[in-house]
Amino acid sequence: MEDPAKILSTTFNEPCDEMIVLNNIAFTSLCEHHLLPFTGTVDIGYIPGKVVGLSKLARLVDCFARRLQIQERLTTQIADSLETYLEAQGVAVIVRGHHACMSCRGVRKAGATMVTSAMRGFLKDNATARAEFLELIK
Repeated sequence: MEDPAKILSTTFNEPCDEMIVLNNIAFTSLCEHHLLPFTGTVDIGYIPGKVVGLSKLARLVDCFARRLQIQERLTTQIADSLETYLEAQGVAVIVRGHHACMSCRGVRKAGATMVTSAMRGFLKDNATARAEFLELIK
């Protein structure tokens, strides 16, 4: 199992106090409840203590998506890792998922999208910063 601390350990010695956003990171995961896939995208914004390469953000998403998972936990794990390992002053993560359990069994509602979010620090506490993030990911 990949270690998020290791993924985010290579950083740039670059001062930055502005928001960094990477959106539409595709993922595929496996629901731990139904053992059916769910797929979607992740949008990440953070105000760094440490700056990391863009590919590391995508690797972090994959690190957690490769595990038996639920979307709520996936969202939280990504946000917590960014806050902890990059010493981020603010973090925002939005996950949009399409779940096979919704389309091929039970209620059979194809096309339904589940949206989860996790906000930390400045991006949780400051409405203007949060609105900026939400505008940037449109």
